[in-house]
Amino acid sequence: MQSNCSINKSLSRQIPSSTNSLSTGSLPPGRSFQKRTLSCQQSRRILYKQNRRSRVVSCSLQQTNNHSMPAINMSHRLITLATCNLDQWAMDFEGNLRRVKESIQIAKDRGATYRLGPELELPGYGCEDHFQELDTVEHCWECISELLRGDLTDNIVCDIGMPVIHRGVRYNCRVFLLNRKIVFVRPKLSMADDGNYRESRYFKTWKRLRYVEDHMLMTAIADITGQRSVPFGDGALVFRDLALAPETCEELFTPAAPHIFLALSGIEVFSNGSGSHHQLRKLDQRLDLMRGATRKCGGVYMYANQQGCDGNRLYYDGCACIASNGEFIAQGSQFSVNEVEVVTATVDLDEVVRYRGVMSSLQEQASKAEHVPTVYVDWAACLPKDTERLPSQPIEVRYHDPEEEIALGPACWLWDYLRRSGASGYMLPLSGGADSSATAAIVGCMTQLVTKAVDAGDKLVEADARRVGQYKEGEKIGTPQELANRIFTTVYMGTVNSGSATKDRARKLAKQIGADHLDVKIDIVIDAMAKLFEMITGKAPRFRADGGSNAENLALQNIQARLRMVLAFFLAQLMPWVRDRSGFLLVLGSANVDEGLRGYLTKYDCSSADVNPIGGISKTDIRRFLYWAADHLGYSELRGVVAAPPSAELEPIREGEEAQTDEQDMGMTYDELSIYGKLRKVSNCGPVSMFRSLLVTWKGKYEPHVIAKRVKDFFRYYSMNRHKATTLTPAYHAENYSTDDHRFDHRQFLYNYKWPWQFKRIDEIAENLEKGAGKKSESKTHHATQEGKEEMYKEGVHSVN
Repeated sequence: MQSNCSINKSLSRQIPSSTNSLSTGSLPPGRSFQKRTLSCQQSRRILYKQNRRSRVVSCSLQQTNNHSMPAINMSHRLITLATCNLDQWAMDFEGNLRRVKESIQIAKDRGATYRLGPELELPGYGCEDHFQELDTVEHCWECISELLRGDLTDNIVCDIGMPVIHRGVRYNCRVFLLNRKIVFVRPKLSMADDGNYRESRYFKTWKRLRYVEDHMLMTAIADITGQRSVPFGDGALVFRDLALAPETCEELFTPAAPHIFLALSGIEVFSNGSGSHHQLRKLDQRLDLMRGATRKCGGVYMYANQQGCDGNRLYYDGCACIASNGEFIAQGSQFSVNEVEVVTATVDLDEVVRYRGVMSSLQEQASKAEHVPTVYVDWAACLPKDTERLPSQPIEVRYHDPEEEIALGPACWLWDYLRRSGASGYMLPLSGGADSSATAAIVGCMTQLVTKAVDAGDKLVEADARRVGQYKEGEKIGTPQELANRIFTTVYMGTVNSGSATKDRARKLAKQIGADHLDVKIDIVIDAMAKLFEMITGKAPRFRADGGSNAENLALQNIQARLRMVLAFFLAQLMPWVRDRSGFLLVLGSANVDEGLRGYLTKYDCSSADVNPIGGISKTDIRRFLYWAADHLGYSELRGVVAAPPSAELEPIREGEEAQTDEQDMGMTYDELSIYGKLRKVSNCGPVSMFRSLLVTWKGKYEPHVIAKRVKDFFRYYSMNRHKATTLTPAYHAENYSTDDHRFDHRQFLYNYKWPWQFKRIDEIAENLEKGAGKKSESKTHHATQEGKEEMYKEGVHSVN
């Protein structure tokens, strides 16, 4: 079967039209495919020259004499629609295809006649440069052939996301299958190119808006379907009783979103196959756009998404949903350890017509709008008239609190990473402080989610848990604590500088979670390194408290931190062997996003790990999460953790001295760091514009010269320590001011940390403001005065470097 082009009235008498039924694959008698294709191409060229506003009215798979949208039967049109969350994995074609098939079968079992899948679901959204390999596209078509060979696409429209090469250009496409045929291919119109996304590196946008042409199928596909070409472009599908059109992910967020023009063309159902990642407090924006789209224009909006870690720092947060006329009628989970979740709803399409019928402005604009090309399919999508099924009713949208998002998102991400990596569990250096305790609580949440899914009967989750936990045949997966004891090892690595309170907190928290906990003194290793240095140089470094210089003090702190990293990886490799098990453990990092921004971490210390579930989360949010987790996860010891002041415990405390605290070391609070981070990344502020912004934010709280000093201190420390961002452990992306140098925050890592031009301008502004207020400016007090300050800057401040 091949596609046919019907054209507008100005050309209908000049160019003959030939058609072919969807149910047959033969050519009309006496007509060759080449002649039909040439006629179609000629008609488009003539039409394009004569009337650009109506290049093609419809590309149909069924003969029709209409030159606009075919008439639709509007008698009691109930339809069951299905969308889904799929836990896809980049380049895992076998697993991805299995999950796609499962979702289609579930949709069919629930009576759906249209199934929507996520963006690029066959290869996985996160393939990145693998998209540039021809193999990736070829394997996607092989998956399509698998879908077309059986009866899976019988009586259901399957909307599949995959890359397609058309006329030598690679596009991010939606491929529509029905009854073992390909009925339409729709390329993406707008790319996502900000933040974590680089889509235009792999794909190009379809720029011929409201235009459809033929796409020639490869021989292997043509042999299965009997088609040689299919409609390709910016158009809509029209069935006997349904008008449907897609938009893809980023298009929903664009100012001139396609669904607006589709609504004015009479399209009733909009579908969006997406690849959207989790970010704290982001879900409401996504759902508000869908609600607003159908409230303003009427119609049904369907949304599908990936859900899980597909091999990178992002967690795709699902929440497949369906909205109708401004109300949500179905919503899937945002976080889950399940691989496939199908969400269905039954919709009365006539309600869309009624809703739009009372909107005078919409009808007025629609009456003069340029209509999209339509691909007509002679097939009924709606339920039989005598069906007893009722339309789905509006629901209340479910949102998670940010603290709950911190628990569930990273926990699901960690489970995907663990089960797909081949590791036997996780190893965490647990200091008893807020960050490592939050990481431990997230792993505990992971074990709770897994055991809950096992108890609910999820066989795939159970199989993964048995394999990772190395259960023997017949052994039952018990409580979350029992599972944690098998797959989670924590180690407290204390020194003479460590306090007994942190040691006790680490031990008690590990017990509540169920982790296999180790308590280790590492002074012997530290002393050995110090003696080795003395043997090499003839000098013995001392802490500042004992009369040592700043350089000595920093080096003695950093060697403690770095040796902890070495020991953590050593234990991770051998602890399964110690416990008579196979495999290895993945080491977890626990540096938060604010410390990465400020550079308040030792390069290649325990911040260096395999993965970091909290590396994209602010200290402020971590504190809130600890309170929440103490109540909702059952880890009461976290209350004591969050109540204690953060301290690295790397320096000795002499009589009469106060304990070392993080915020004193940094010279700024964590709350201030969050403000600086958002201004720097989200608001794209340099030093001067950040200073101007904070003059407004902190008006009445600080004098201009104080604000000037704080801004300059931040940028000085940030720029001196930016090189550390190049070695940050791959972290769960949760915050929009992440310092991930590899994928998200692209900036140089060698700065002039004095910022002479910018800081001079800040000083001038502050001085002018305070002169006008009759005060003496003190903004130039930022210059280093104490002994060794310049050297300290080069190394990083205190326990940094």
